[in-house]
Amino acid sequence: MALPNQQTVDYPSFKLVIVGDGGTGKTTFVKRHLTGEFEKKYEPTIEKFGGLRDGYYIHGQCAIIMFDVTAWLTYKNVPTWHRDLCRVCENIPIVLCGNKVDVKNRQVKAKQVTFHRKKNLQYYEISAKSNYNFEKPFLYLARKIAGDPSLHFVESPALAPPEVHIDLAAQQQHEAELAQAANQPLPDDDDDAFE
Repeated sequence: MALPNQQTVDYPSFKLVIVGDGGTGKTTFVKRHLTGEFEKKYEPTIEKFGGLRDGYYIHGQCAIIMFDVTAWLTYKNVPTWHRDLCRVCENIPIVLCGNKVDVKNRQVKAKQVTFHRKKNLQYYEISAKSNYNFEKPFLYLARKIAGDPSLHFVESPALAPPEVHIDLAAQQQHEAELAQAANQPLPDDDDDAFE
């Protein structure tokens, strides 16, 4: 409640839908953003309710599809998540996020991540554990929804220190691989069928 002679600011709010297979880091990513803490314990959340999913998508204004770069199956399922989102939410901005890039045994290589290019989605490699590219998906979606490409965050979240650090050389190598992959022609395979 505002005091007399004090103005209140009514900030716009938007519904963000975050989807992806279980164990990809969706809940950890959100908790890290909200509290700054890293959730070490895995407890399945909404994906265990399968048939109720569409109800959670209704009125979604933007979305993040998350997969785990250390688990090929989670990337293979990205087209299904995308199709379900688009069926309910239609034309909303969507970011594809490859999480857990801090882990050494990567199964989904940068050159294999092509779905976002086929569907004209923004793609970020992130690590909730190391805070790598942490803000980028949120900033991209905020700019799209607000229609303001120069929008910026005025405060950073109060993040706990990273649980791990990504080696600078490894980070530069990942970024170079992403840049190289972006310049490669798209494969002629079916959008919804990954080998």
